[in-house]
Parts: sequence; C-alpha cells; structure tokens
Amino acid sequence: MKLLVDIQTASSEPLPAEEDLRKWIGAALTGRTTLEQVEVSVRLVDQDEMAQLNETYRGKKGTTNVLSFPANLPTELDIPLLGDIVICAPVVGVEATQQGKSQSAHWAHMAIHGALHLLGYDHIEEEDAKIMEALESTILMDLNYACPYNLTRPCEYLL
Repeated sequence: MKLLVDIQTASSEPLPAEEDLRKWIGAALTGRTTLEQVEVSVRLVDQDEMAQLNETYRGKKGTTNVLSFPANLPTELDIPLLGDIVICAPVVGVEATQQGKSQSAHWAHMAIHGALHLLGYDHIEEEDAKIMEALESTILMDLNYACPYNLTRPCEYLL
C-alpha cells in the first residue's frame, strides 16, 4: 500500500515529528485496506478549532482529543482519499500527563485511533469498542508502546 499523509499544523503546542505521524497511521492502515494507494489528511489543531468542529459535526460542546471524517466517496470516482483526522494538540498533551503516558505513546494512540475510525471501526457499542481497543492495543504493542487501556491481562485476550 502506498500511503500519502498530508499534515496541516494549526497549533503552536509541541507536536510529534511528521515521520512519526505517518508511521503510526501507516501501522493502523497496513493490511486493513484493500486500496493500493491511500491518502489521509491530518490536521493538528488547538482547542478552539476542535471545540468548533466537535459542536458542528457531533453536536457536542467543548473539545475532544481526536475526530475522524471518513471520505465515503463513491467507488466509481476511484479517488484514494480515505478521509481526514483532526487531533487537538493541547488535549493530547494534557491527557498524556494525566494518564501517566509518554507524549509519544499517547500521540501514537490518537493517530491510530483516528485512522481506524476512517476504516469504519467504532466504539459506540460495547462489543465494537472491545474490537477497536484490542486492535489499537495490538498495533501499539507492535510499535513497542504499552497497552493504553490499563488492562490487567495482555491486550491480546480481547481479540
């Protein structure tokens, strides 16, 4: 799979390296899409922009850590755009600190989480959440990050 990740920076907060974002998104997509070429846009924003997007597209007040917008284009268009991921840099930074995680580990989790949403994974229903969390955990562990869900057993048991 050939992956093109367009990264737009609209935040003055500390950010991961673009190569890391591409690596994390690639890890989430590899082997999970049949497309030969995939394009993803990533926008790194501050709280005001994320709060506006969250209210406009989800009807929820306030900010959140990551939003995904699948392209859902008709297949006859044959355009490789998978969709857009928006990550709120200040929220990710604060969450990492609160959760006792490295910044890198939490950024990786958010990038992977957003990419999986583009593939149609969701966590609204409990069973879907278990599948998505197991997949996120497996991808993160393959990248040498710890399980993000503080489970008492290895994350593989969810699969």
